[in-house]
Amino acid sequence: MATIVRISELKAHDGETVTLQGWLYNSRGKGKIMFLLLRDGSGICQCVTVKAAIGEERFAELKALGQESSLTITGKVKVDERAPGGVEMDLISAEIIQNASDYPIGKKEHGPSFLLDNRHLWLRSKRQMALMRLRHRVIKSFRDYLDNDGFFCVDSPVFTPNACEGTSTLFETDYFDDKAYLTQSGQLYGEASAMALGKAYCFGPTFRAEKSKTRRHLTEFWMLEPEIAYADLDQVCDVAEGMLRYTLRQVLEHNQTDLNDLERDAAVLEAYDVDFPRLTYADAAKMLVAWQESGEYESDFKPGDDLGAPDETMLGQHYGCPVMVTHWPAAIKAFYMKRDGDGNALGVDIIAPTAGEIVGGAIREDDEDTLRQRIIEHDLPLEAFAWYLDLRKFGSVPHGGFGLGLERTISWISGVEHIRECIPYPRTISRLHP
Repeated sequence: MATIVRISELKAHDGETVTLQGWLYNSRGKGKIMFLLLRDGSGICQCVTVKAAIGEERFAELKALGQESSLTITGKVKVDERAPGGVEMDLISAEIIQNASDYPIGKKEHGPSFLLDNRHLWLRSKRQMALMRLRHRVIKSFRDYLDNDGFFCVDSPVFTPNACEGTSTLFETDYFDDKAYLTQSGQLYGEASAMALGKAYCFGPTFRAEKSKTRRHLTEFWMLEPEIAYADLDQVCDVAEGMLRYTLRQVLEHNQTDLNDLERDAAVLEAYDVDFPRLTYADAAKMLVAWQESGEYESDFKPGDDLGAPDETMLGQHYGCPVMVTHWPAAIKAFYMKRDGDGNALGVDIIAPTAGEIVGGAIREDDEDTLRQRIIEHDLPLEAFAWYLDLRKFGSVPHGGFGLGLERTISWISGVEHIRECIPYPRTISRLHP
């Protein structure tokens, strides 16, 4: 019996007879030779099928297979750089598991609504498979980097009794005889984890009831949120930058085929692997105003405002790499951010070319009385934050961290314009299915 291997492993079996298990991606040919393109999730392999080798009846059965039919193929591996993926198989035998007919996502062009309605099948396309493999690599790289830097993964709850980023975008749900909310962020619990373990991160889904239809927004998305005890803003920036640059290098090393399938120029990603410029909000505001006055771009931005998509785009284009904007006006940042001597929030946003903000971080307020007053000023219920205030009562230390939006980061790395393609099953204000 031939060894069962994955398509991604074929080059290591040159000249051997092996078995592949997969699905028919495409087929072509006429006469006595047919080319079956088999996919198994790890790649696509061209299987050369000769009528004389397998018999006329089996040849006819294979020729009649519909797209996405499932089958097991045994054949001899032949490394050939001219073939798709640089390797092909000379088919010896094939077992048809199921003949799929009328596959709805054919070779013709389909609109985004149709494709999203059939997302469970659209994931099988070459581009979407490449994005999911890239997503896996990005997640693995994040975790590897943090694990190697002494962080511990500590999960935060999805049901929460209070808001982290503001009450206007909460998903509320009945929780037996109480009210609960789907988490906007695991940060507050991450701070507690950091007080226990020194360095901690959580990674999971977050929910924002934002009625936004932009290409950068989802109502459900994944966040990576590290927290560090005894940290200053520079250390928070260093961890975020180091992790992103490490991830870029891992993608370039391991996902070149996926980048090719996405038509993403590796040279663009290589250019991002540089020291990220760091500038204050005040300096960024001056630049944006100057560009407005010179007519380089149009925006309603004025100093003191949060940055909108056009403003982030201009900064990303100007630097040609991710840029860190620090020391923000406290009025536009969250209540838990510590302030410097000038009253600015000790926060940092990382703005990436084409993707906008992918990281938001800060030093957290570590003084109990100051934090309590902020909670009151923001009209938040003190009782819901009693446990959070406890962190400032018992061994409070300077600490900070950041939240990274996974789908925006994948959009930036892949060059894919809309983040709905960067998550397996996107949830937006107009989409809950499949």
